[in-house]
Amino acid sequence: MATKLTPTKANLFKAKSRLIFLEKGYNLLDKKRTVLIQEIMKLVEKSKELEEKSTRIFQEAYTALQQAIISMGIDHLEDYIMSIPKETPYQGLTRSVMGVDIPELVTRREDNINFSLPYGFNDSVPALDIAIEKFHEVKFLAYQLAEIESTAFKLSQEIKKTQKSANALEKLRIPETKASIKFIEDSIEEKEREENFRIKKVKRHHLRAKQTATE
Repeated sequence: MATKLTPTKANLFKAKSRLIFLEKGYNLLDKKRTVLIQEIMKLVEKSKELEEKSTRIFQEAYTALQQAIISMGIDHLEDYIMSIPKETPYQGLTRSVMGVDIPELVTRREDNINFSLPYGFNDSVPALDIAIEKFHEVKFLAYQLAEIESTAFKLSQEIKKTQKSANALEKLRIPETKASIKFIEDSIEEKEREENFRIKKVKRHHLRAKQTATE
């Protein structure tokens, strides 16, 4: 329901200024919503690519691991597996997208590029080397997928908040302000008509009085 303001020209000016402000705010929210949705769509495409790549590399890794088990035996293979160094922690940073802080994991990409096998080649087989390299690669893909999932969640939450704010402006605040402007304009116009009618009536009265006096 529109707020009934005192129908003055000062309040009319304030209401029109408020309407301009609200419409600019709605346009900014609409642009923000569009950008965030575009970011979400990009993440969906990137996630799909990474999932397909992860599935393929997992399959390659398990196939190579099965071949290594057949060639070396499970007991002998455990010695090599235990020589693999423990996982190093990643660093979590943030970056801003339309004012939204989203996570960005620094996953030691230089370690991924410079990765070397943690054992010699005396008794190992190529299949084991391939398996370990593939699992190492999948690990970094998992980091990226986790980053995308977290980013998509934060962006989706911000889209909901932006949508809620935009709807409040579009369906409530802006219509109320427009209704207030119309109310004030109509009231001022009615007062002006009444004032003009009163002035004309006074003029006619003075004119009649003047004519009576001259007679």
